[in-house]
Amino acid sequence: MLPTIALVGRPNVGKSTLFNRLTRSRAALVADFPGLTRDRQYGQGRVGDRRFVVIDTGGFEPVAKEGILKEMARQTLQALDEADIVFFLVDGRAGVTPQDARIAELLRRRGRTVYLAVNKTEGMNDARVTAEFHELGIGEPYAISATQGDRVNALIELALEERAPSPDETEYPVEEPTVVLNARGQAEIDGEPDLAIAPEPPARTKIAIVGHPNVGKSTLVNSLIGEERVIAFDQPGTTRDSIYLDFVHKNKDYTLIDTAGVRKRGKTTDVIEKFSVIKTLQAIEDANVVIFMVDATLSVSDHDVQLASFIQDAGRALVICLNKWDAANAEQRRKLNEDCTRKLYFLDYAETLTISAKTKQGLDKVMAAASRAHAAAFKKLPTPKLTRVLQDAAVKQQPPRAGTIRPKMRYAHQGGSNPPIVVIHGTSLNKLSDTYIRYLERFFHDAFELKGTPLRLELRTGHNPYADDGKSGRRKR
Repeated sequence: MLPTIALVGRPNVGKSTLFNRLTRSRAALVADFPGLTRDRQYGQGRVGDRRFVVIDTGGFEPVAKEGILKEMARQTLQALDEADIVFFLVDGRAGVTPQDARIAELLRRRGRTVYLAVNKTEGMNDARVTAEFHELGIGEPYAISATQGDRVNALIELALEERAPSPDETEYPVEEPTVVLNARGQAEIDGEPDLAIAPEPPARTKIAIVGHPNVGKSTLVNSLIGEERVIAFDQPGTTRDSIYLDFVHKNKDYTLIDTAGVRKRGKTTDVIEKFSVIKTLQAIEDANVVIFMVDATLSVSDHDVQLASFIQDAGRALVICLNKWDAANAEQRRKLNEDCTRKLYFLDYAETLTISAKTKQGLDKVMAAASRAHAAAFKKLPTPKLTRVLQDAAVKQQPPRAGTIRPKMRYAHQGGSNPPIVVIHGTSLNKLSDTYIRYLERFFHDAFELKGTPLRLELRTGHNPYADDGKSGRRKR
C-alpha cells in the first residue's frame, strides 16, 4: 500500500494549494476564500522515486456541533483515520490562532505521525516565523510555501524517509503503446496492424452525476457507494468541487464524479460558484456516462434543458434519473412526465428512471442502466452491417432531391466511439437535408440498439472530376 498523507488545518491556510502542488494538478479549487473545500479529495503524488496518496480536506473546526461545519469536520476525521501521516498546515503570516490550538489538541489525541507545516512563509525568516508555533506542542515546525514550492519536497522526503518503500511506491505504469495510421489507413500498434474498428472501452468507467443544486447528487453518490463519502446537506451549493470517487460494483471498476449544482447563468454571480460550474462542465467532458438528475417535485426548468443540451452536445452516454419520486404527488408526477416528453425530447435515446436517492428506491436500476449506456457508447459497428443498414434506410426512404441532384450514399464505416460515429461515403452528401440526416441517425440507432448513447454522422463526399471547381465536401453532425 502507498503511504497516505492527510492535509489538515483551519480554513484558508493553503491545503488545496499544497494538494495541487503535490499531485501536479489543478484538481482542487483554489481561491483566497475560506471554506472553499468541503469534501475530502484524493490524489497521487511523487517525490523522486517515492509515490504516495494525498488527501485534501476542508477547513477543520473540531468543536462544530451542527450544520455544514459539522459535516466538514466529520470528513476530516475520516481522512485522519485513513492517513499514515498528517500534515498540519498553519498560516505563518497570521500566527497561532485559537482554532489552531484546538486542532493541535485533537491531533495529539489521535496518535498519528504529525508534521507541522507553517505555510505562506515566502520571503520571511524561517526561524522567526516558526518560533511561536512551538507552543502548539506538535513538534518541530517546518516553514514552507505551497504557492512557491519552497521546501515542500524536503518536507515530503522527511516524512517518508522513516518508512521503508513498498513495491507499490516505486512501481510505475507500463507506457501505452504508440498508435499510428499506416499507408492503408489502418491503425497500427507498435508497428502491428490493428483490425479493430473501434477502440476498447476504458477499464474503469467514469460516471458524472449532474443536475441543478439540491437535486440529490451527493445523496445518490453516498447511496451507491454505501458510505457517507461526500457531504449531503439540505442546502443548495453544498458541493463546490468535482469529487472523483473510485468504487467497485459487481466486480467492475467505476469512478463516480460528484459535481457542483449548475444554476441558471444569471444567478451565478459568486466567483467560486462560476469556477464550480466550469469544473462540472469539465467533468461531463471527462466522463463516459452522465447521470442527469431532475427533481421530481419540480417541473423541468429551462435551465435543466440547457444543461441537458450541453450533455447532448458533449456526446456522452446518458441516464436520466427523476429523483425524490417518493416525495412527489400524483399531479407533480404527471406534470414531470409531460415536461420530459415535451422539453427533453432530444434525449429520447436515454433511459429514464424514477428513484429516491434518500430512501434508495430504484437504485439497483441506476448502475445497470449506466452499464448498458456505456456498452452502447463503445459498441463496435462492423462495416458490412453498417453498409447494409445504410442501404435499407435508402430503400425505405430515398434522400430527397436538391434541385436536379439526388445525393447517393455508397457505404458506411465506424469512425469512433463515445459517442459512436458513423462515416457515410457517397456523392453530393452535402446536399442532404437536416431532416433526412436525423432520419438516418434514428435508423442506425434503432438498427444497432444503441439505447443510452447519442450517435454522430460524418458525411464524406468523394471528389467529382466533372465538377467545375473540383471540390470535395465533408460534413459533420
